[in-house]
Amino acid sequence: MAAHVVTPEEAGTRTDVIVARLTGASRSLVSAAVKRGDVRVNGNVVKASHPLEPDDVLEYDVAEREPLVATPEAIDLPILYEDDDLLVVDKPAGMVTHPAHGATSGTLVNALLAHIGTLPGDPLRPGLVHRLDRDTSGLLVVAKTAEALSALGIAMKARRIHREYLGLVHGVPQYAEGRVDGPIGRDPHNRLKYAIVLDGKPAVTHYTLREAFKHHAEVVFRLETGRTHQIRVHMSAMHHPIVNDPLYGREEPRFGLPGQALHAWKLSFEHPRTGDEMHFEAPPPPEYLHARHLLATEG
Repeated sequence: MAAHVVTPEEAGTRTDVIVARLTGASRSLVSAAVKRGDVRVNGNVVKASHPLEPDDVLEYDVAEREPLVATPEAIDLPILYEDDDLLVVDKPAGMVTHPAHGATSGTLVNALLAHIGTLPGDPLRPGLVHRLDRDTSGLLVVAKTAEALSALGIAMKARRIHREYLGLVHGVPQYAEGRVDGPIGRDPHNRLKYAIVLDGKPAVTHYTLREAFKHHAEVVFRLETGRTHQIRVHMSAMHHPIVNDPLYGREEPRFGLPGQALHAWKLSFEHPRTGDEMHFEAPPPPEYLHARHLLATEG
């Protein structure tokens, strides 16, 4: 990553203008670098419009990245159900759902392509009706045909695909059940995070206390919407962050978890071709259960 100390003559100029001037890159390429967090001022991710001040340290990397391609990879995949139209998988924690810069292989999509051959839809997100964060484990439905992908996509938008999560949180919520309604968008102070913001997309999470421990609790979450990091953002805003969440809480190595203690344990929907009601449940992985045991037995 290149660095530049802002001169008095450059003071007050937009960050993207100076980066474009220094690199000779197009504004669109600079904008892409800003969005992925590859432009920083004094170590902080900033907006393209951020005005620079004298002696600011501007760091930037606007190199054009290689185009992403999803290729088949022979990876074991826990499949709970499969027919000609769809399959339901229990994604392990630590597996990225689809290829992205920084995770170009070893993803769920790579494994699905090796198992099925071809999938409909976006070449980098083929067959995906919804996603899970890398370190969130649990159930996902994947469409195998264009017709199933369309029907399930419509059902998702109409909130007819029902998803429940189990999570371990810090503290015990004051009320045994509740509803969090907070629009979610990029955190204006950290482009790697999301936050409740006025101009965000609508996001609603329902929660029910499953069991209270001394300093923690296990909570069931039901989503009305499916925004990126939704449960994690909403629980952090309630001051009950998910246990071991490195982005919205804190890492706690004693649990041996790869990331946040969150598991998508129930999934139900109407089969896109037969109309049958489909219901699936997957128990949490051993790492989650170990963390739960530690919290439940704390003195």
